[in-house]
Amino acid sequence: PGPGRCAHFVQRKGRFCRMVPAAGRRFCGEHGHEEEQNDRKRIPCPLDPKHTVYEDQLQKHLKKCNSREKPKPVYFVQDINAGLKDVAEIPEKQVPLSSLSVEELQNLITKLKKASNGLELHLKEQILSHQALQEALNDPKNGESAFKHLKQQASILGNMEKLHLLGPGRCFVEFGAGRGKLSHWVDIALENIENVQFLLVERATTRFKVDGKHKRRDSVFERLQVDIQHLCLNKVPILEKKKLPVVGIGKHLCGAATDLALRCLVESYTSCCDGEDEEPAPKRCRAAQTEVAPHKSAGNESTTEDHKPVAGIVIALCCHHKCDWTQYVGRDFFKSVGLGPVEFHYFQRMSSWATCGMQETTSKASTSEDNEDQTNDTEEHEPALSRTESGSDTLQGILSVEERKEMGWLCKRLIDHGRIEYLQQQGYKAALQYYTEPAVSLENVLLTAVPNPALIPEPTI
Repeated sequence: PGPGRCAHFVQRKGRFCRMVPAAGRRFCGEHGHEEEQNDRKRIPCPLDPKHTVYEDQLQKHLKKCNSREKPKPVYFVQDINAGLKDVAEIPEKQVPLSSLSVEELQNLITKLKKASNGLELHLKEQILSHQALQEALNDPKNGESAFKHLKQQASILGNMEKLHLLGPGRCFVEFGAGRGKLSHWVDIALENIENVQFLLVERATTRFKVDGKHKRRDSVFERLQVDIQHLCLNKVPILEKKKLPVVGIGKHLCGAATDLALRCLVESYTSCCDGEDEEPAPKRCRAAQTEVAPHKSAGNESTTEDHKPVAGIVIALCCHHKCDWTQYVGRDFFKSVGLGPVEFHYFQRMSSWATCGMQETTSKASTSEDNEDQTNDTEEHEPALSRTESGSDTLQGILSVEERKEMGWLCKRLIDHGRIEYLQQQGYKAALQYYTEPAVSLENVLLTAVPNPALIPEPTI
């Protein structure tokens, strides 16, 4: 070992540990069990066996261990957005696609085509941009990956502007915020606008956050480290105090996280805003209360009496293969077309065919830039399925590469249509559109929703 370094040899790395031991010791605290210290024994920590602790100091260690359970924040409400609670409807474990016979796969494809028949599958192309990102987009220092991210963020902001969602007196809630880049650009776009706040929802601890770049004193940024499944927005102190209308945003909000975010906004948050002690209002009326006039953003005119819970939703969709029936908001739609949890399970797995192709050579497929816009950015996601999971050997006999991609695309749109119908039933005008080119990202569909003016109840005289 080097001078002043731990004497433990790390076999898998072929080198000595680089930690610094205490004065007079040969081993660091992690590997101290290799050194006799008056018969003191080191044991794995019961909270996290990846590190060890002296047995006689265990109780003291448990009180300060970083792996101990932290106190729950006030906005944590167990499973408030979880969805399905009827155990009888929870699907049993299904066999993988690779285990299905040709007849079973053909039956699934027939059901998929039948369910998709009559749906609006030709999405409008709405590739926009925004002035706030023009300087960054024209920066020659950008690599190809950074440029792709900027183009997506610019189009998301352009679509938000088209829906009149970029205005004063609003709280922007970024779900699956990661490093917080989308909120950062929204903040730049609202440079001269007052009374704006941001809530960045991310369950994991995130490195390289851009939070420090927010220099405007009149915009408030707050991170909520919580799973969306347990997030009650109505209990977030800053929202509870200011009662600003919320705009839910997200860039590549992975799989079931989209469903959790939609339920968080249009069910748990909206109903809480209607009054926790009262009976919930009918869905149409409750959602209708969220209407915000296009040019009358709730800025200085916003009051407690004129509180409108959700002004809009703009989410770039991603990773349909990670959706879950118990959390999916479109279960009623699936049932209405004769489908259930079994078909949903296979359709969400098949959805990966749209972005992963045939995966004939897994090494090429896993490094392709077209694979869900993969980069080293922690905000992006891994390729969907391995060759074994996707059942490509069986499918090569009944589907060509292009047919398989088409089936995957149909699965995605079927799942998304369930989300659209859910939002419409909740009183929103919802739509899907292409917000960027496939060359930028194969996950190029944007879900938008604003309150439907037609569902505003007539004022009583």
